[in-house]
Amino acid sequence: MVKPSSSSSSTSQDALALINSLRSAYSATPTALKIIDLYVGFAVSTAIIQVVYMALVGSFPFNSFLSGVLSCIGTAVLAVCLRIQVNKENKEFKDLAPERAFADFVLCNLVLHLVIMNFLG
Repeated sequence: MVKPSSSSSSTSQDALALINSLRSAYSATPTALKIIDLYVGFAVSTAIIQVVYMALVGSFPFNSFLSGVLSCIGTAVLAVCLRIQVNKENKEFKDLAPERAFADFVLCNLVLHLVIMNFLG
């Protein structure tokens, strides 16, 4: 029987310490930013589901597949930009009102989805 080395137990302890520190730091995150994080996770997971579906079933209407994936990824990128602008700890956007950041997010999403709908044909 092989004994586990002390370096592997040290690595697992370091990983647990890292996870605990990330969890405690994220618990201090405002609720609005957590909601945006959930939205980004939903958009990315939807894109992954579409890619898996395409791999299993096929990509007959390829424009539809591209439109769906690009819509999800584009929305996720715009939501990350919104999160950066709304974050109070970010000093670069301290003069930008959260309402203005949300209006930019909505307008850019509208333009993105108009382009996606045009790409569908």
